[in-house]
Amino acid sequence: MAETTLTETAVGEVLAELAALDDPKIRVVNQRHGDDHGVNLGKLRAVAKRLKTQQELAIRLWATDDTAARLLALLICRPRAFGRDELDAMLREARAPKVHDWLVNYVVKKNPHVEELRAAWFADPDPAVASAGWALTTDRVAKKPDGLDLSGLLDTIEAEMKTAPDRLQWAMNHCLAQIGIEHPEHRARALDIGERLEVLKDYPTSPGCTSPFAPTWITEMVRRQHA
Repeated sequence: MAETTLTETAVGEVLAELAALDDPKIRVVNQRHGDDHGVNLGKLRAVAKRLKTQQELAIRLWATDDTAARLLALLICRPRAFGRDELDAMLREARAPKVHDWLVNYVVKKNPHVEELRAAWFADPDPAVASAGWALTTDRVAKKPDGLDLSGLLDTIEAEMKTAPDRLQWAMNHCLAQIGIEHPEHRARALDIGERLEVLKDYPTSPGCTSPFAPTWITEMVRRQHA
């Protein structure tokens, strides 16, 4: 009981600290991207560094359904401690794009159930869930491609990326680019698909940054590999 009380006290204190860090200007910017919080991520990471790893506190913070608290939870949790069903439920609850992204990259990728979840999410009818499957597939394209049907992935991208919802389209496009960058035998086809579909061709790109338009992205990254 004492531990529960301490955790509940800690949750209240952390939520109060996050509320004090909330900046209305940052919130306005974040809301344009679908993220309903106003905490500077550098300050959020500083809080996480101070708290260190606390799995029980992370679970309680996640349960608050507060976006900033959930981001903090993902920074202080133990990624390997979650079960497959827990992560599946968390992903389906993670509607804020930043929470979704951090959950996949900081937690699921380090979890022993990652491959099982990748395969299940990849075919999910919910485009937000499917985008996580594609993100994990892209990671395998780059690091552990053995066993993946790269031609089959290109077939799906060619048939479905143009009309896919935004988050899923972005994930498919990243996979397309990664195949073109990492696998020379598929590069010509990846470039051709990107050129014909024109997905993200006009995406606004800051000076010095590489466009997410797949042909530009592939060409630039291959150039750097051989520079």
